[in-house]
Amino acid sequence: MSDLHQEIKMLIIDALGLEDISVQDIGNELTLFGEGLGLDSVDALELGLAIQKRYGIKIDADAKDTRNHFTNVASLAAFVTAKQAA
Repeated sequence: MSDLHQEIKMLIIDALGLEDISVQDIGNELTLFGEGLGLDSVDALELGLAIQKRYGIKIDADAKDTRNHFTNVASLAAFVTAKQAA
């Protein structure tokens, strides 16, 4: 598991107060919203803010592909990497 994947998993747990979940419980391909981890729209806002603050990137909530970036940890890691490289 890459360091970025690990960081994002910890960020999800910390930002959303998921006390009963460990990093090992969150697979890189586990769907974060609905089925899977079961996050909701409020969680999405909180997670988006935490990612922006932690990685210093801008997330456009109205962009068509933003929802796809939040599909799972792997897609979030790819998004953060791409934004930091830009």
